[in-house]
Amino acid sequence: MKQAAVTFLLLVVAFAVSAQNHSRKQTRKPAAKQGICGLVVVKRGNHMPSVDSPSVDSDGVPAEREILIFPLLNMSQVDAGDNGFINSVREAKPIKTVRSDKNGKFCVVLPVGRYSLIVREPKGLYANLSDTQNNIFPVNVQKNRQSTVKVEITHEAVF
Repeated sequence: MKQAAVTFLLLVVAFAVSAQNHSRKQTRKPAAKQGICGLVVVKRGNHMPSVDSPSVDSDGVPAEREILIFPLLNMSQVDAGDNGFINSVREAKPIKTVRSDKNGKFCVVLPVGRYSLIVREPKGLYANLSDTQNNIFPVNVQKNRQSTVKVEITHEAVF
């Protein structure tokens, strides 16, 4: 009889704890995620298709890098260098800076708007992507949405 009472008491306590945890989970509102999340990878070597050569890691290797987020920049607003490098962003200032982790991942919260992503490489600022209007690595952030990007650093690769 005592064993049945103890078992019953344990079940009541377990149920109460479970119900309390469940109600806590329901009352928490999910955080609105708005901004940019992505992956930074470095590609090196020969990526030319060939039957004779061994395949290289075509997806790239995750990399830790500093990513500068600017209001949308156009090529006409910067001094472009060779091979994706930018010699100067002139008077433009980044609105945020974030660093990718050892797995190449990063996330940054941003207001709704259009942005340019530029990576700081040992040799300088780098962005090898632009749209048809010559906007540098454009990313659009929408309300309550997370834009996902893949930043490929390819200045040491051949395609």
